[in-house]
Amino acid sequence: MKDLQKQSFEALIERLEEISSQLDNNEAGLEESLKMFEEGIALTKECYSRLNKAEIKVTELKNDLERSIKIEVQQD
Repeated sequence: MKDLQKQSFEALIERLEEISSQLDNNEAGLEESLKMFEEGIALTKECYSRLNKAEIKVTELKNDLERSIKIEVQQD
């Protein structure tokens, strides 16, 4: 597995889709399936972490905008 932090979110999702497809189609044996499942779990954790950070950032930006608007309205 490559260093997940260095890969784009889109690349992580693409790899998850590949793993899902391979597991759904029974294209690998038991050992390989377990390795892919383990990789899929790691990818999922990384994606969830990034989404969570993005959600926090969006909330912070929204709150900052709302504060700015309230300040402008109060000054008028």
